[in-house]
Amino acid sequence: GVQWLRDNLGLIRSATDVEPLAASVPDAGGVYFVPAFSGLFAPRWRPDARGVCVGLTQFTTKAHLARALLEAICFQTVDVLEAMRKDASDLDMTALHVDGGATANGLMMQTQADLLGLRVFRPANVETTAMGAALAAGGGAG
Repeated sequence: GVQWLRDNLGLIRSATDVEPLAASVPDAGGVYFVPAFSGLFAPRWRPDARGVCVGLTQFTTKAHLARALLEAICFQTVDVLEAMRKDASDLDMTALHVDGGATANGLMMQTQADLLGLRVFRPANVETTAMGAALAAGGGAG
């Protein structure tokens, strides 16, 4: 979704630009996204779904769009975790541990924590997935 703001709308130059832009407004201004650019996956499983943006007014700014997109990404995570809770009734989630490039976005991680009512923990090196792949490749090479 962030790449779409960059590549298709030209609202930001790089993915890291989305956080200060989104943080420049107190909320999404009534704008809501469904970022189904390639369909909806877990837990909805609707490959035919298409993206939607609603709530636009003459006062909507690119900052509102950026914030709405970040919130939508967080709501997708909420959907997945709620499905997990439903499937595993004994699941007692007390925190969320995250990694990957998007987790460097402090506003998004705080929004995620607020929506879930959980503490969100990220490692000092947020690219642990890439690091793990590199370690595995190195181990395979001998």
